[in-house]
Amino acid sequence: MKFQRRVGNRFSKLGKGRKKKQKWRNPTGRHNKMRNKERGYPATVSIGYGTDKKVRGKIDGKTPKKIYNLKDLEMLGKHEIGILGKIGMKKKMEIAKKAKEMKAHIHNLNIEKILKEKK
Repeated sequence: MKFQRRVGNRFSKLGKGRKKKQKWRNPTGRHNKMRNKERGYPATVSIGYGTDKKVRGKIDGKTPKKIYNLKDLEMLGKHEIGILGKIGMKKKMEIAKKAKEMKAHIHNLNIEKILKEKK
């Protein structure tokens, strides 16, 4: 969905008929109906707008789980997918090796690339 600027349809300088100028600006003003999210006014940008509530928090139908060390990786269940936390390269390589043995999938880690860099 394309979010509209509050008065973008009034002036050409704000994007009326000019796609490149159609940029989102947060509505300001004391009595602004759009800022107050009143019914009948265009939607404002907000976190999670338009996400499917049933699927939210799942990746490929699996529940994500943070991985910080080898113990967390071993605790990974059948219906869970791993997401690496903020860790260093040394621990990342250990986790990549173990994940390849376990045939576990880690969402934000290219196992082959990490193991190739090690060699």
